[in-house]
Amino acid sequence: MINFLHNFKPEAILISLGPITIYGYGLFVVSGILAAFFVILKLANYYHLDKHKIIDLGFWVIIVGIIGARLYHVALEFPYYLANPINIFKIWNGGLAIHGGIIGGGLCTLYLVNKYKLNFWKTTTIATTGLALGQAIGRWGNYFNQELYGLPTDKAWGIPIKEVNRILNYKDFEFFHPTFLYESIGNLIIFIILISLHLFVIKKGKNKPTSFINLTLLYLILYSILRFSLEFIRIDYTPTLASLRFPQIVSIIIVCLSIIFFCYNLRNNRRKDLIKN
Repeated sequence: MINFLHNFKPEAILISLGPITIYGYGLFVVSGILAAFFVILKLANYYHLDKHKIIDLGFWVIIVGIIGARLYHVALEFPYYLANPINIFKIWNGGLAIHGGIIGGGLCTLYLVNKYKLNFWKTTTIATTGLALGQAIGRWGNYFNQELYGLPTDKAWGIPIKEVNRILNYKDFEFFHPTFLYESIGNLIIFIILISLHLFVIKKGKNKPTSFINLTLLYLILYSILRFSLEFIRIDYTPTLASLRFPQIVSIIIVCLSIIFFCYNLRNNRRKDLIKN
């Protein structure tokens, strides 16, 4: 695996047959979406959620999530897209920011769960579990686009980046940290943690709103910590503030809000238990 990554130079286009062109980025993003959907539907079945409503909700969340992810990315690199507006629509070249996808998908979910009368936290916790797996798979699309790599490295698992794809200040380096792989592995670990907790909840019959609140918050905290850490070695352009990259700032905000909500939820549950007793 390490030797393969160190020596293989991927191409953005995997297959080109006449009018049919299959991009590596698109293939892995779509594969990630399908894998996420599979997990979501399986969990929806365990929690007795209406599959038809979940499928309809999932369709719109994916659409809005992709739009949100693209708009977030464009906002981060606004000067470039202002000079090249047509490139805004070329998503096969990469440029889907997960924080934008979470915001867009979250707002869409909030609207649709009310419309379909679904439990918000139960819906979001199965969605975030599927999302973690989808991210683990989808990140490989960045590898085939040769983008979002990290600092130069002489490690055996460093990946070669073609000169045309190297950031200006790093033209003289050939091998870089595979941040896509680090995040893919991190997301896979998050997925394993979440799916294990789901199995525990199902086995123990702890099908309570508090369980789902905590699982949703756990995803937000774990992914934000992962993303915050990886930003230290990423070298792609993003705005900075107080020496922190913008995704790090967003990650800090998400972690803080999640912890605050977790503490509030814990305190509220203890108060209810005291009233009952």
